[in-house]
Amino acid sequence: MKIKVTFILLMLFTYVLFGQNKPYRVGTTAANFLEMGIGSAANSMGEAYVSVAEDISSMYWNPAGLGYLESNEVLFMYQPWIADIKVSYAGAAIVLPSIGTLGLSVTNMDFGRTEVTTMAMQEGTGETYSAGEYSIGLSYGRKIADWFGFGASVKWISSSIWHMSANALALDLGVKINSHFFSFSGNREDGLNIGMSISNYGTSLKYEGIDLLVPVDILPNENGNYKDIEGQYKLQGWELPLIFRVGASIKPIVTETQEVIIAVDALHPNNNSESVNVGFQYGIKFIGFGQFYFRGGYRGLYMDESEYGLTLGAGVHLTLLNNNNIKMDVAYKDIGIFDNTLTYSIGVTF
Repeated sequence: MKIKVTFILLMLFTYVLFGQNKPYRVGTTAANFLEMGIGSAANSMGEAYVSVAEDISSMYWNPAGLGYLESNEVLFMYQPWIADIKVSYAGAAIVLPSIGTLGLSVTNMDFGRTEVTTMAMQEGTGETYSAGEYSIGLSYGRKIADWFGFGASVKWISSSIWHMSANALALDLGVKINSHFFSFSGNREDGLNIGMSISNYGTSLKYEGIDLLVPVDILPNENGNYKDIEGQYKLQGWELPLIFRVGASIKPIVTETQEVIIAVDALHPNNNSESVNVGFQYGIKFIGFGQFYFRGGYRGLYMDESEYGLTLGAGVHLTLLNNNNIKMDVAYKDIGIFDNTLTYSIGVTF
C-alpha cells in the first residue's frame, strides 16, 4: 500500500512538472500575498518545503506537517517587500495528544498610504488612501500513522483599497508521507519524505464599496427626468491564487550532531507557469546549547520569465529550560529587477 501511494505521488510530480501549456493567465488572480512564503527557514531553502515542513509554518506550506509537532509553538515573521510594502505573520499551534494539532495564523500585507491624484489635479488632491490585505486561518493536522500525516486549513481572506473591499473563504489541504527509502540511519523520519498540498481553493474576491457609485443620466436627451440617478459599477469576481505543490526530500547525512536535508518541490499555479524549487539545509547541534542552521536554494527553475533566483539563510535555535526552544532565522531572496529582500522570523516552543 505504501509503495502504491508513493508511486502515485511521483506520477503526480511528473504531471505537474510537464503537464501545462501556455497561456499562463498571469495577472488573473487577486490576493496574491497568499503566494508569499511564510517563515525564514522555508524562504531560505528556495521555498522547497512542502515535504520538509514539520513546524508551525506548516500551516502555510502543508498543514499535514502540524501533526509532527512535539510541543506547542508560536512564530512571528516580518518581511519588508518591494515598493515599501510590508508583510507580517503571526501564528500559534497547540498540540493535543491523541487528537492532533490545532493552529491559528494571521497574515497581513500593508501597502502603506498613497496620495490621491486626478486628471485635473495630477500633483495631488491633498488626500491619501490606504490599501491592505490580510488572512486569518484555522488549521488542523494529525499524524494518522507512523508514515502518514494529514492536515487542513480554513482561511478568511480580506482585501481593501480606499473605500472598497472584498472577502473570500479558502481551504488548504495537505498530506505528508515518511518512508524508509534512502534512509541512511534506518529510521523512517530520516528517509524519503513526500509532501503534497493544495492551497487557496475557495470563493472569488468581488470588490464592493462607495467608490463604485456614479451619477447617471439615463435619458440625457429628454427633460423632466432625474438627471443624476445613483448608479453603480458591477465588478466581476477575481479568483484566488490556487497552488498545487508536490515535493520530496531526503537526508543524505544524519549523525548525532549533524544533519543535511535536500529538497525539491514542483508547483502548478493557476496564474503562472509551472516551476521547480530546490533547497538544502545543513544543521549542526551543540548538545546542551542548541542548533545552528545554514540554508540555501533556488526558486523558480523552469518558470517562464522568472524574476526569482538564489535564496540563502541561517538560523539559531537555542535550548532553554525544560527542553523549550527559541528560534531565530533570517532569509535572503533575490527577486531580479526588484533587487533583493530579507525575511526575519522568531519563534518559541514550549
